[in-house]
Amino acid sequence: MFAGFRLALEAPLPTGSLVNAGRQDIHIRTRRPVLAYKDITLTCRDCSEPFVFTAWQQEINRKKGFNTPTRCPACHSKRTSRRNYSRGRSCKMHSAPCSSCGKHAEVPFEPTSGKPVYCSDCFKAQRGVSGSRPFTLRKPEISDCATALPASNAFSKFNLDPRLERAIAATGYDEPTPIQSSAIPLGLAGRDIIGTAQTGTGKTAAFLLPILNRFLTSTQGKSRTRALVLTPTRELAEQINSAVGELGKYTRIRSASVYGGVAMAPQEKALADGVEIIIACPGRLLDHLGRGTADLSGIEALVLDEADRMLDMGFLPSIKQILTELPRERQTMLFSATFAPELTELAANALRNPARIEVDLRAPAKTVAHALYPVPEHLKTPLLLKLLEETETNSVLIFTRTKYRANRVAKQLERAGYGVGVLHSNKSQNQRQSALGDFREGRCQILVATDIAARGLDIETISHVVNYDIPDTADAYIHRIGRTGRAEREGDAMTLVTKLDAANIFEIEKALGRPIERRTLDSFDYSIRPEALAPKPPRRKPPQSKALR
Repeated sequence: MFAGFRLALEAPLPTGSLVNAGRQDIHIRTRRPVLAYKDITLTCRDCSEPFVFTAWQQEINRKKGFNTPTRCPACHSKRTSRRNYSRGRSCKMHSAPCSSCGKHAEVPFEPTSGKPVYCSDCFKAQRGVSGSRPFTLRKPEISDCATALPASNAFSKFNLDPRLERAIAATGYDEPTPIQSSAIPLGLAGRDIIGTAQTGTGKTAAFLLPILNRFLTSTQGKSRTRALVLTPTRELAEQINSAVGELGKYTRIRSASVYGGVAMAPQEKALADGVEIIIACPGRLLDHLGRGTADLSGIEALVLDEADRMLDMGFLPSIKQILTELPRERQTMLFSATFAPELTELAANALRNPARIEVDLRAPAKTVAHALYPVPEHLKTPLLLKLLEETETNSVLIFTRTKYRANRVAKQLERAGYGVGVLHSNKSQNQRQSALGDFREGRCQILVATDIAARGLDIETISHVVNYDIPDTADAYIHRIGRTGRAEREGDAMTLVTKLDAANIFEIEKALGRPIERRTLDSFDYSIRPEALAPKPPRRKPPQSKALR
């Protein structure tokens, strides 16, 4: 050991003093060797003022591997306050006019002459930064840098926040749909709503716009979850989450989708970081409530989307349990493509004096052309291939009754040279998202799915819906063909039917209010026998005699 250490034990010295130990010193309190530094004077690189860099600070920098400071403590604190603001920490703000547009802005440093200060939109415009959060200022007021809708746009009559109007203009919406014209004013007024409308009529924007507008015009509860949207499927949850991103692209409103089939850790992190809107499937949301990772005590708006589908999937007990976690004072909106009697009890418990909206109940979009193709059961796949060959299509969505048949049809289409994706409940969430992403981006032309894709799937490029198997009910038919002809676009619905489907055809035509045209293909041979299509048994090699040893 050091000689100075023994000296320190024998001679009583005041705590904190240093004892000479040759090339090193021993600190009396910590009993550790300390290099003997001397105080030095440095010059600040920012203000050019001298400052003292003490010996003890030099030792701390040596242990932690820090470099010699180049700024005085005052300039270092000013620089740290800027960095802390960019990370969302609190710091002292200073008022200054924007050097570009002249509007009021607040910056986390004291403005100096000759140094420009910009508001966030001017900062992004000058540097070409989109969606970043510059350290030079806070968000301007609502109407500071937003572009309002033109007078010709019918959405301007709702008097929405300018940032929402700007997002509406960016998405290309000109005319609200009937459900939007009826529901948005009631939602802005805070009324509870029961909305019944055909699929593909814009129900998502009908409840999102009032919610987003409330958040932008109200300053209370910004740090907590304020809206909850319950959906039956993962795909619908992701679609609504994407719609929040599109309509709230010029705001700082955050949302998260919560559903099963994926790890909980990323969802827990998103909820811990804080989101204003949660879009969830009931089962996974109950898991988060049980773990304490979701807090619904501050919910101001509740949306039950595709409520009839959630009841069909057995989510009614879960929904009732979630309702007990919500405040009584809230706005509730229930949207459904149909209103079954089972929804009456749920509506009575969840809503208070709701306004009832019904738009084209049990009627598909008028822009969809319907056709039936009678065919024997064993010729469905050959006829499907012939239809795809002779029909000019963009993206095609094919529905089957079972998961096994979806896989089989997809393999047969792949053998014919088509790019095909498969979507059903046996697929993992990653496989579902991959199939939907390829179909949405055009990397595969055909998507074969079960009724899991009959609701909530909103892809503009779908030009044809093919029912490989006729649906069991008229409502299921309406939901299926609602994937095409959305937002007043044209679409085609083709259904392959057999002699056993007469009862289903009658119910569908009754719901449509008109007969459906029967069509045949002149170039297709309907007389092929099942034996001709049966796969040939594999050719077996003759047994070889074993060589004698």
